[in-house]
Amino acid sequence: MFPFFSRSKMSDAPEVNPAPAKTHEPHPLDALTGGAFSAATSGERASRIRDWLATQPDHEQLQEVFKELSGRDKGAARAVRERLDEIRRAKGQEVIAAEWAEKAQVLLAAPKLNIADALAWQRDAAKAGAPLSREPLSVLKVQVADRVKVIEDLQHRVQVQREAAVLLAQRIEVLSTKSWRDAQAALELLRADVARWQEQAQELTGDASWASVEARFPPLLDASRTQLLVVWEAFQPALAQAVAAAEDVNAPLPPVPVWADELRTARGLPTEAAAAAAAAKPARVAKPKVAPEVIEKAAHSVREALAVLEKETAEGHGKASAGAAAALRAVLKVHGKHIDSALEQQVHTALVAAGELEGWQRWSADQVREDLVAKAEALLNRPEGQALGGRKMQETLRNLREQWKQADQGGAPNHSLWKKFDEACNAAHKVVEAWLDKIRTEAAEHKAQRLALIEEVKAWAQEHANSGDWKAINRALHQFGDRWREGGHVGEKLFAELQPLWKQAISMAAAPLEAAQKESLARRHAMIDEAMALGAAPTLRIDAVKALQQRWQAEAQTVPLDRKHEQKLWDAFRKPIDEAFNRKSADRERAVTELSARDRVVLEASKALEAANASGDAQQIRAAMQALEAALRGQAQAAEAVATAQKDAQAHSEAQAGALPVATEGGAGESAETPDGGEVAEVATPAPAAPKPAARPVVAVRGDDRPGMKKDAPAAPGRGARPGDRRDGRPGDRDGARGPRGDGRMGDRADRGGRFGERPAFEDRGPRLGDTAFRAQREAMEHAQLALKKLAAQAHGEALTQLLTAWEKRDAALVPGTQDLGSGVTASVRSAWTQALTAAPKGDAAEALLRLEMAAEAPTPAEHIAARRMLQLQLLTRRNDPAPAQTWGQDVARVLASSSDAGSARRLQNVLKTLLRK
Repeated sequence: MFPFFSRSKMSDAPEVNPAPAKTHEPHPLDALTGGAFSAATSGERASRIRDWLATQPDHEQLQEVFKELSGRDKGAARAVRERLDEIRRAKGQEVIAAEWAEKAQVLLAAPKLNIADALAWQRDAAKAGAPLSREPLSVLKVQVADRVKVIEDLQHRVQVQREAAVLLAQRIEVLSTKSWRDAQAALELLRADVARWQEQAQELTGDASWASVEARFPPLLDASRTQLLVVWEAFQPALAQAVAAAEDVNAPLPPVPVWADELRTARGLPTEAAAAAAAAKPARVAKPKVAPEVIEKAAHSVREALAVLEKETAEGHGKASAGAAAALRAVLKVHGKHIDSALEQQVHTALVAAGELEGWQRWSADQVREDLVAKAEALLNRPEGQALGGRKMQETLRNLREQWKQADQGGAPNHSLWKKFDEACNAAHKVVEAWLDKIRTEAAEHKAQRLALIEEVKAWAQEHANSGDWKAINRALHQFGDRWREGGHVGEKLFAELQPLWKQAISMAAAPLEAAQKESLARRHAMIDEAMALGAAPTLRIDAVKALQQRWQAEAQTVPLDRKHEQKLWDAFRKPIDEAFNRKSADRERAVTELSARDRVVLEASKALEAANASGDAQQIRAAMQALEAALRGQAQAAEAVATAQKDAQAHSEAQAGALPVATEGGAGESAETPDGGEVAEVATPAPAAPKPAARPVVAVRGDDRPGMKKDAPAAPGRGARPGDRRDGRPGDRDGARGPRGDGRMGDRADRGGRFGERPAFEDRGPRLGDTAFRAQREAMEHAQLALKKLAAQAHGEALTQLLTAWEKRDAALVPGTQDLGSGVTASVRSAWTQALTAAPKGDAAEALLRLEMAAEAPTPAEHIAARRMLQLQLLTRRNDPAPAQTWGQDVARVLASSSDAGSARRLQNVLKTLLRK
């Protein structure tokens, strides 16, 4: 049929030359990646990719190589993907940097800066992943830190001014307890100190950052100023009055008691205390001299307090020195009159040293500076593998220099330590310079890449201006956007210049797609309106719905939209159609659930059969099965048969039971019906003398669709068949009932007899049963058959027990009837059994039991296995003797004729369980 020889030379069809084999061409990216795509092994390919990545390729090349390599070798493509991810992460921080830069500028522009807000800005920016070491955040971070430092310095100076005011007031108080000449000598120095204090306080309040100082510091400064001015304004007039009183004897004395007593003594007048004592006493008593022990005790107490203050001041303990100074003042108030001027001068010097903070700050600042020098020198001497990168080194150096500035504010500068610190920082800064050079180089490369990408987008837009492949255009635009976002880091100023150019180019490229999407949206909305009209129609047109859905799919595949937008449109399009189909399904289900009159009759018959199954009466079950079969056949008397069956179930009378056709154990009787489908006889009509064989129960079967049930159950007989009717021919004989063939080859089908010749015409079974009625009748019929089988098994077990009891008691009256023993036991066999039980026990039943076990194919006890084998060999030689399966009734009679024992009874029971069922 299909010749394999060559085509004839006379054929006019042109000869087709076979295509030459394709030669292996190198991959276009091999030249770029150093032969990575032509590498023989995965390891060699990964090595070449790493060498190529060391050359710092641009982002476009990385994307192209990753796209081609990810489908070939994912292991080698992993390094390229990591490089792309690194570039993407570096760009993701630009938006965060802009946001936190704006917040920092708002903080700096505010007239009042809260220190907590400034510290929270730096903390929250670090948590958000903002690049604080990169401009502009690095500059803003320094500005915020400087602003906070200024505010903290103002607050610290307020505290210093407060302590200085307290010390000045204490100096004035001490001078008021000494001679007025000492106070006059210290007046100019004290006036200069008070004026300088006022200038410093005025400088604090006039600072630009004074509004940002915490609210508790301005009241402290005002209170110190008020207290100092009150003491100073009282001290100056009192001293001027004391000077005038010393020059003029008639001038009034100053209000200071010590100075007034001194002037009285100089004028030769008694002191105020002496005058008061003289006025109180008539006779003046000479004032006793101070005892040397009191003077020595006073000097000892003052020296102890002075030693403690000098020790705390030398060690730089600020809080301890303040407490020691307070203790010294308390001792001085008690013993100040009994010490000499030299000790008094030492006390004054110690109090001044404790009040000035430069002494302890200088010592503390040197300790801090030495630590900073050690940290700076250790930056380049870190262990191997722990060297700091450029960005980390820059931040560390910046923090070290800020700490050095803070140390310089607390005391005098130390030039030798500064020189060491500066040299170490400059040496470590070389790493930062190399890193910055690398950043600048990368920024220049990223700028060139972005400009090249903009030009590429413009050229692509001109080339594909008239293209209709909207999916490819949309894909290309997304790829351009990804390449722009991953184009590398550039400065804020440069990015602000490039961004408008990029937006202009990408808008020009996306203009045709946006126009097509707008038209597609209009068409899709029109299709949604059409779908709503179809769904609202009273009759759902399936062909129109399919055509509309095909149009929608074609439109969706042609013009792509945003995923979320397209999903919303699809939901709006599908909703009215789904609602229409749901209405149709609901109507179908509602129609199915409505029961017809025939379904109700079948349901009532099924319920009656279920009630009969629960009663456990075999006769009642058979009657209910007959009624259900009548209902299934759709006979006119179905309802009457159901009512009669229910009455029979309640009455249990023999007369009513005999009026119904009796069904055999294997099936149920069918109602009388003429063979040719004529009129139906009454159900209660007595059965004829020679009834037809009982028919098998008719069960409607259309495939068992219950979970766990087999679907290959045997089908019910044909519609016109008569269950139980036999063919005229012999079973298995195909030609037994076949008539003579016609003259033709196939014969005359109308005249042919045999298998199909006597089949009656199909009877009308009525409308199809509903699902509820069908399931109910099927389950009821199955339950009835199971109940009949169970009842038969129970009856069989009781008959067997009665037979064994009759053998044990040798009472023939206890032998069950033939009907109870089953169809396998005839009347003659039962008569032989009763005769065996009537006579006295005789003979041995061993051989009979072995024959029975062979007939029932039951196991033989172990002690009798040898005898069974011997008997089997003997039976092989007796070819004409009947088999044990044919003589098991006589064998049972022989066993019953022998004496009964427990072992023989057990063996007889086991074999009769099987034989009586055959």
